[in-house]
Amino acid sequence: MIQATNSAVRVHDRPRIDSAWWAVAARFLIHGLVVSTWVSRIPAVQSALGLNNARLGLCLLGTAVGSVVAVPVTGWLIARFGSKPVTTWSTAGFCLALAGPSLAVNSLTLFCALTIFGAMAGANDVSINSQGVAVETVIATPTMSRFHAMFSIGGMIGASFGALLAAHEIAPRMHLALASGILLLFSIATAPNLLEGGDRLAKRHSGFKLSRVPTVLVSLTVLGFCMFLSEGAIADWSAVYLKQVLNAGPGLAAAAYAAFSIGMAACRLLGDRLTARMGPVMTVRGSALLAAAGLSLALLAQSPYWALPGFALTGAGFAVIVPIVFGAGGRVPSILSGAGIAMVSGSGYIGFLFGPPIIGFIAQSSSLRLALLVVVALSLLAATLANAVRRPESESA
Repeated sequence: MIQATNSAVRVHDRPRIDSAWWAVAARFLIHGLVVSTWVSRIPAVQSALGLNNARLGLCLLGTAVGSVVAVPVTGWLIARFGSKPVTTWSTAGFCLALAGPSLAVNSLTLFCALTIFGAMAGANDVSINSQGVAVETVIATPTMSRFHAMFSIGGMIGASFGALLAAHEIAPRMHLALASGILLLFSIATAPNLLEGGDRLAKRHSGFKLSRVPTVLVSLTVLGFCMFLSEGAIADWSAVYLKQVLNAGPGLAAAAYAAFSIGMAACRLLGDRLTARMGPVMTVRGSALLAAAGLSLALLAQSPYWALPGFALTGAGFAVIVPIVFGAGGRVPSILSGAGIAMVSGSGYIGFLFGPPIIGFIAQSSSLRLALLVVVALSLLAATLANAVRRPESESA
């Protein structure tokens, strides 16, 4: 990771740093666009393949399997080659992987396509967050929440277009292939401006051993697990919930994740200022309680139009928790930034690993409404763990 030698960036470096900031922001935007484009078409792919909720849950498990495998490999690649080339190639690969699920002909091929998709998502997640921490360190100004806001803006845009195309019955295969190509070109165009960090040199001289993991980092991994599982559940099941439980049409059902993303994007744009005013502990605790209340509203609603504000409040609640946890994990004393981020990300993707089948099987045996109460419980658990962010934040420069 690049270390800032001064609290301010030298004037002659400013254009390069500004270009790097926008290049990293573009990466977060692309990540959100890819994820939301896929999740907006999950109901259509499920219907086309004739999958019940339990079988769909098993297919979605492939996303988490690929991510869990890719996260530690990405940490090694960053140590070997640096975060700039890893970010460049992982973003391009993630864009290409978007087209895969629409080519599936049965549950097995969908699982395989989603495993590749998840591997590229995990690799891109670790690498872009490593670039984000590097940029934040150089400019000596909080910016991780704004980077994550770009992800949420991408989610809002991708889900909105997905809802529109679903309402007009545009085939997922055409939609995902076109989006894949456009986003790939965008990623290639912005790649040269990424920051050349010192990740590679630093990691050649420092190791990471599980026996030496600080207690605070363990607590942060639990928070990451809760939040990733919860966000993944909303992404995978919100549209299905509106369609199956509240009888929404395809376009309105796809708007559930768009509402979630709108709430998340709006609050992430203000997240750095909010955290500076309230402190990380109170911000995380209050946000987790807001998410629990918002999802409870969505689950109690009898109309999809009342459920949408609930999903928006849920997104607002989740908005700043992950950026705070990532930033804290990337600045834990005695642990290299990439290692801390990889551990938090790894625990998060384990949440993705367990989330889809848990929600699917509970929904199959009882109801999807009852299954999504798991997310409410995890949000309440996150509120009780808010103190975990105090130590890393207080020790960050």
